[in-house]
Amino acid sequence: QVQLVESGGGLVQAGGSLRLSCAASGRTFSSYSYSMGWFRQAPGKERELVAAMSWSGRRTYYADSVKGRFTISRDNAKNTLYLQMNSLKAEDTAVYYCAADEKLLPKEYTYWGQGTQVTVSS
Repeated sequence: QVQLVESGGGLVQAGGSLRLSCAASGRTFSSYSYSMGWFRQAPGKERELVAAMSWSGRRTYYADSVKGRFTISRDNAKNTLYLQMNSLKAEDTAVYYCAADEKLLPKEYTYWGQGTQVTVSS
């Protein structure tokens, strides 16, 4: 089993920055090469994949809406995933979830965190 805990959310003005963290733990986490990603879900909208990264870090994915503003990174020694969010917009307001899966950048992820709220005021 894998546990994921997000942190770093909060209230920020438009144009500001936030850095989200996702700490992973569990007996199997160190035994497999997990892809990890950040999803978000705004009120009344479907959950969307924002960014994802392979275990090695060599492969990444970004949604068009965040390209050039968000940067995903990971520190495998610390079992931690990050999302640096710059130039935030009101439309970035959502609950952000961390996810992990043993497959390489899958469409569906197996393990999920509880989420952290990001609110961008305009």
